[in-house]
Order: sequence, then structure tokens, then C-alpha cells
Amino acid sequence: MGFLLTVRRLNLNMNNLLISLIILILNINCSSKASKNLRFEEYTITMLQNGYIQGDFSVTDVVKYYLNAIESIDKNGPNLNSIISVNPDAMKVAMMLDSSLIDLKSLTPLYGIPIILKDNINTNDNMPTTAGSRILANSYPLKNSWVAEKLIKSNAIILGKANLSEWANYRASYSSSGWSGILGQTKNPYVLDRNPCGSSSGSGVAVSANLCAVAIGTETWGSIMCPSNANGIVGIKPTVGLWSRRGIIPISYTQDTAGPMTRTLRDACILLGAITGVDSSDIKTIDSKGNVYSDYLQFLNKDGLKGKKIGYLKSEEGKNVKVDMLVNDAISYMEKMGAEIIHLENIVSGTPFTDSRTIMAYEFKDGINKYLNDLGETKPANDLSDLIRLTYLDSIEMKYFNLLRMENSNSKGDLSNEEYTLALSEVQKNYGENGIDKVMDENLLDAIICPTGSPAWKTDLINGDNFKLSSSVYAALSGYPNITIPMGFIENLPVGISFFGRKWSEPSLIEIAYSYEQGTKHRKAPQFFETD
Repeated sequence: MGFLLTVRRLNLNMNNLLISLIILILNINCSSKASKNLRFEEYTITMLQNGYIQGDFSVTDVVKYYLNAIESIDKNGPNLNSIISVNPDAMKVAMMLDSSLIDLKSLTPLYGIPIILKDNINTNDNMPTTAGSRILANSYPLKNSWVAEKLIKSNAIILGKANLSEWANYRASYSSSGWSGILGQTKNPYVLDRNPCGSSSGSGVAVSANLCAVAIGTETWGSIMCPSNANGIVGIKPTVGLWSRRGIIPISYTQDTAGPMTRTLRDACILLGAITGVDSSDIKTIDSKGNVYSDYLQFLNKDGLKGKKIGYLKSEEGKNVKVDMLVNDAISYMEKMGAEIIHLENIVSGTPFTDSRTIMAYEFKDGINKYLNDLGETKPANDLSDLIRLTYLDSIEMKYFNLLRMENSNSKGDLSNEEYTLALSEVQKNYGENGIDKVMDENLLDAIICPTGSPAWKTDLINGDNFKLSSSVYAALSGYPNITIPMGFIENLPVGISFFGRKWSEPSLIEIAYSYEQGTKHRKAPQFFETD
């Protein structure tokens, strides 16, 4: 075991050298019919796969392009700092896929598609899974996550691992989204001194900046929605249980889920369907049987707004006048396309924020201890207490932010504690049955909309994040689905609009969101401005 770990560490240290060598060789020996000056900015999954079949370019060409983009844009140039590690085997996988490509019928939904994973999703390969922590810098999981397994079976290429807010933003009482001890601060590709939001910061930036075809993030409380908003992309936070969480470094068993982060809703739907399925190791997925689809493309309807009754949640109104103006434009467009908009003052009552933090504190301790144990003999820490101790010993880890969230979690008991069970009951009732479900029943709604967030704030490693507006809490705490779509720009910064609703309502949300996306087409690629 020690020898194998040493080999893996050498692989990691040699990673950049190997990639540079591969790129050099391929630049000299381009085997594709296509030009050596291939560019794939804003290419969709369909465009890539059509190109493969038609012989316009190869999977190898595409992977080479993205590796070059990571080197020139992420590691140099704008220096976005979004990618923690690059898969040294990506080119080998690409060449294998090129050799086995026959025709359109042979294509699986993600055949030859380079994907970036948030670095809290396990892969059993030559990349570690770090959660952004230096303590896990040499942690190589013994098995693939459910997500990685499904991607590999679908012939996707796991191109690399993305930076994130360390521990998916569950370590400190305050922090800067997109900062991790292992890589530092990720930058917003639209305006480089602005924040990319998180915790799926690197996934959002990589997709937006065209460093990959699509990406996968994770969310507990806004961690897909917020970076999708800040980076001008589409994000889907599925119903908890639609995707198995096996092999994802946990925060909350109740709220955690992975989800697609893409430049188009069509691509998000392809990715969404490819990862579904019942996993006996994640009992939340049992409820998905009969409620999910392997093909969500069937719900893409350009006329999907016609005849729909949509609730507009006004609770975020007034926090940013420019966002309000974009929302008014969005509502006007939806009404023009035949939707009826109902104004909602609020969804929930009580103090569920406090209850939710209590739930996460208990569940993080339980989950992280189990995760560390599953790493076997090579685990870098024995438990949460040991993890905290080791982090305190690392000066880089402790340069900016404390460990108060982790320490609070470590002070809690097990999941049988009454404080936990009462908090869990209150949140699920207030946000689900008596929250979203009740409001939608009373108003006969097909969906609820709200601005996803405000424009990205300036990154501040001293004071931490500066959130002005966020609507992700409702779907996050209920475990219900949420989709964010680009809504427009404020100066050079993108802003999104969220569509959320009942448990397992992804089909109706997709229909509505797609109609809005196709009719407005607000997505624009970033230009890497130094400052606004």
C-alpha cells in the first residue's frame, strides 16, 4: 500500500510535466482531418458529438484543446486558478474513444465529452480528492463515486478536478468563496477581481471560461446556484435523491446533492439524465424510482411558458435595484409568452435558518467521520477532531480563515440527539410541506421564480464574502429542485434567474426554464476584464 501511494504521489507531482509533454507531442503530430487551429468556444455536447461522427475533428483534438486552454487561461494569462488537478490519463482515454467510434448509434449520451468535477467528488485514478484541503492533498479514494462511475460508463472523459471553497465552504465562520488551502483563490472570468461565488467555484469558472465542455458541482445551500449566477451559466440543483451522493465528501445527508453546471440547459439535461439511478448505498435514491428519467431532453419545449402559472417570490426585491430591473424584464417576457405571474410575498415562516445550521453541524460530523473511515489505511486523518488538529498545524491553511464551523460540528453528539431530530423535523416541514408545497397548492403554480443572486462582489480575503441577494435557501433546505438560467448583465457581470418547485418537478421546471432561455439567450462568454 505504501509503495502504491508513493507512485500516486509521483504521478501527481509529474502531472503538469506530463500534460505539457503530451500537448507538445500532439501539436507536432495532429492526426485529425481538421485544421491545427481548432477552437471549441461555446461548443455544446451535440456540436462536439456531431463533429466526431462527421470527421471534422477527433475526441483527441477536443481534449488537447481543453488542456491547452487550461494551461494558457487557467494556469497562465488571466490565471483563473480554477483547476486543482488535470487527469494525466485524459489523452489516453480520448485516443481509445477515437479508436472505438463507429457511428452515431454507437454514441452514449456523454461519449467523448470532457468533464470537470468539483474536487470533493471521488475518483479512483491518478488524481487525489482533496475538498481543497492541504490535509487531503495526497488522499486517493479506494473507489469511484457514483457520479464518476456513471460518467465512465457513459464514455465521458474526466478531464480534471476543480477548485472549490474549501470543504465546500464548511470550515469557517467567514471565508472567501473559491479559496482553498491547496490552490488559493479562484477568479471570476468576467471581471478578475470579482468573486466566482461557491462552493462550486472552479466548476462554474471552468465551464464559463470554456476550459471544458461541461462540469459537475455540488450543493448543500446554494453551492451550484450561486457560482452559476456569478459565472453566467446554467446550473441544476436536482431533487435530493435524484443523483446518488456515494463517494462525495459530505456536509449534510439531508441537503447534499451533485448537479450539472453547463453553458446551455440542453447540455444540463443530457448530463442530468446520465447520472440518475437507484443506488442501494444511498437510500435517498430509492424514492427516485418512478420519478426520474434517463432522458430529460424530451422536456425541452420552446413554448414551455405558454399557459403556465408562475409565482414570483418578492422577498429579495429591493436589495439591488438593477437586479429588480432585470427581473421585471424577465417577468414581462414570460407574460408575453403566455405565462401568468402571481406575486408571492413569502414562502416560509419561523426561524428555520438556525435549525438548518443545527442539522448541518450534526450531519457533517457524522458524514466526515464515515468518509475518512472509508479511505482505509491511507486516510490522512482519523476523524473530524484529528482533521481539525492537523489543519491548525498548517500555516497556509490558517492564513486567512478560522475553523469555527468545523469546531462547532465536532462538539455535537450523534444523530439520535433530540436537538438534531427536532431541527430536522422543523426544516423539512417549514420548507417542504408547509412551504413550497403549500404555496404552490394554494396558487395552483407550475413553478416559482426569483433572482438567483446579485452581481459578483469584489474578492476580499480579509473580510470574506459580501452576499447581497440569494434565493437558493428555499430549494436547498427542502431538498427540492432548482434551475438557474442567465438573466442578463449588470455592467460586465452576469446575473441569473431561478426556477424552483416541488420534489421531482425537474420536467416542468426544465420546460419553463428552456422556453425562457431560448427566447432570451443572455449567455455571453467572459472577456477576462482586469477590473470593472
